[in-house]
Amino acid sequence: MTAGTSGTRLPSADGSQQLTGRQRLAAGLWPPRVTRAQLVVALLLFVLGLGLAIQVRSNNDDSALRGARQEDLVRILDELDDRTQRLEDEKQRLDDQRTELENSSDQAEEARRQTLEKEQQLGILAGTAGAQGPGITLTISDPSGTVEPDMLLDAIQELRAAGAEAIQVDGVRVVADTYFSGTGGDVQVDGRPVTAPYEFKVIGKPQDLEPALNIPGGVVQTLEKEQATATVTRAEKIVVDALRPAKRPDYARSSSG
Repeated sequence: MTAGTSGTRLPSADGSQQLTGRQRLAAGLWPPRVTRAQLVVALLLFVLGLGLAIQVRSNNDDSALRGARQEDLVRILDELDDRTQRLEDEKQRLDDQRTELENSSDQAEEARRQTLEKEQQLGILAGTAGAQGPGITLTISDPSGTVEPDMLLDAIQELRAAGAEAIQVDGVRVVADTYFSGTGGDVQVDGRPVTAPYEFKVIGKPQDLEPALNIPGGVVQTLEKEQATATVTRAEKIVVDALRPAKRPDYARSSSG
């Protein structure tokens, strides 16, 4: 008879059953027999492996700084502080420069605007620039030729006193040194002959200009006594386009500077 299967016990000489080799091996392995020394070694290996894993991860996170010496870290912090200060200084400098440029630009633009506005105002007063705006038209008819130059000059003075800003008479611009000459029916304005009906184009506030001409004993009543008629017409837009050439004074000079 053969040895039989692995699960069959063989009879011994004294009649007891003997274990096969495979059975003895299995009995030696299970249940495991762990000694105290083996447990200590296993625990130490586990702790060592965990420490190595943490160290590797820490080195991967920031190996450059974590591996630096203390004096190196202090130097790095000092360099960062210096760089931050330089950036703050540069920012402040750029802010100051921007503010200066903005103020300079605003001042230059404002000066240019004021200069242009002043030039236009002086041009209107000097008669070298045209003008338009609300005002009146004064038309004086003189069929008898009795209107004298001084009567027309009185009309100019009344209009100026009422706030007239620009005046022209029959295509002649009236300025500060304008004069009237001649006789009734033969009137000249700044040496240029004008003929009736005399047309005054006046820019100013109509509500002030018209009453100034119609006051008792004023221009209108004086002209009516000379058999002349004066007609005043208000308008929202009066165009004064007669110009005078710019004239340089012979003797007067600016006292500024």
